[in-house]
Amino acid sequence: MFMGEFQHSIDEKGRMIIPAKFRELLGTSFVVTRGLDQCLFIYPLEEWAVLEQKLKTLPLMKSDARAFTRFFFSGATECEWDKQGRVNLPANLRQYAKLEKDCVVLGVSNRVEIWSKDIWEHYFQQSEDTFNEIAEKLVDFNFDL
Repeated sequence: MFMGEFQHSIDEKGRMIIPAKFRELLGTSFVVTRGLDQCLFIYPLEEWAVLEQKLKTLPLMKSDARAFTRFFFSGATECEWDKQGRVNLPANLRQYAKLEKDCVVLGVSNRVEIWSKDIWEHYFQQSEDTFNEIAEKLVDFNFDL
């Protein structure tokens, strides 16, 4: 399981170091794609396969399902670590997530997320303000803390 928040930076070539404990869980090869809320999602290959199977079950005749599937798969790329333990993030993904220098790397259960520091801080502030409301809505999913 991935968990925790880490501050990192991305270099001018689009390379960044991912925390060692995350690298171990991701393995030698993993998938990076566009995430929700303007961040990047990183999945171990096993988790990507699970997600792929779920997305395949979406009805092709529904435009929302086609759009969502395109969003995930068109941005996906399989990556590996370089000798220094860095990942080279493709330019199109860096542009989508507005990754320029300061980044935040999050462990979120079955995936890793990479955020622009500015976008993360804004998102976190908004979420923090409504955290209690969000928690109350989770009751609808039979979820209790």
